[in-house]
Formats: sequence, structure tokens, C-alpha cells
Amino acid sequence: QPEFVESGGGLVQPGGSLRLSCTVPGFTLDYYSIGWFRQAPGKEREGVSCISSFDGRILYANSVKGRFTISRDNAKNTVYLQMNRLKPDDTALYYCATDELSNCRSTDYYYSYRGQGTQVTVAS
Repeated sequence: QPEFVESGGGLVQPGGSLRLSCTVPGFTLDYYSIGWFRQAPGKEREGVSCISSFDGRILYANSVKGRFTISRDNAKNTVYLQMNRLKPDDTALYYCATDELSNCRSTDYYYSYRGQGTQVTVAS
């Protein structure tokens, strides 16, 4: 299991923004598809967004479309999740996952490697 370095979570008021980062030292992430997932207490795990290694195709959950943006900085070997207009329902543990998938998937079943996550809490 590789070590993931995830950061950027925290407490933010509704309507605020956070940017999550994910890097995996030793992995050249542009060769891997990356997914962001979230798990909130009492709720099912949800695929938030993912970006494919092959063509950069991006997927978003309907619940975050228009508010969240996934991006990849190959020079920094880092994938970001910019989260804007945050809502209390976005409160969850967010984690990234990766695998050598040509096309990213919205369920983490397809990813062999997962980080420990960073907590995002949206509350006034």
C-alpha cells in the first residue's frame, strides 16, 4: 500500500471553499486514474469526481457538478479537488484513490490504492 499525502480539509462555513490535494510519493500520477470519494456517517460512500489517465476525461457526481473541480498538476504530481459553494451535506471524510485505469471510475471498487482521507466539515 503506497503512502498517500492528502490535505486541505477543515471546517468551513456554508458557501465557503476548500481545496483538497492528493499526492502519492513514488507514483507518477499522470499514469494513473485518480478518484475522489467521500464517506459521511450514516451515508453510503460516494464517488465525488475522477480524472482519467488516458485522456484526462473527468466525471462528477450530480451532487457536486458546477461546484467542484478536479484538476491534475503533473509537474507537482498532485491532484486537486477545488470545492466551492460548500453545503452542510458536503460534510464527510474525503479520500483519493488511484489505480492504473485508462478510464476513471466513479466507484472505489476499481481502485487498488486509497488514502486515509481528510475531514471536511461544513457548518456555521
